[in-house]
Amino acid sequence: MAKLKACRECHFLTTENQCPNCKSTNLSTSFTGIVVILPGRDPHEDPRKTSYIAERLNIDKPGKYALKVR
Repeated sequence: MAKLKACRECHFLTTENQCPNCKSTNLSTSFTGIVVILPGRDPHEDPRKTSYIAERLNIDKPGKYALKVR
């Protein structure tokens, strides 16, 4: 299994060498905590409208995110 990398810009977790969320290549393998934002009933709806966690972390797309990236 490939090792997860966290984007230092948006905290999105990926196994690729470029963040699929913000297209940054500034990735780190050193991160703590994972939060998963699930899609709502409408897949194109902003999760910040229905999720307190997504609102507090300013996450606008469903996916896996790191809480802290070093």
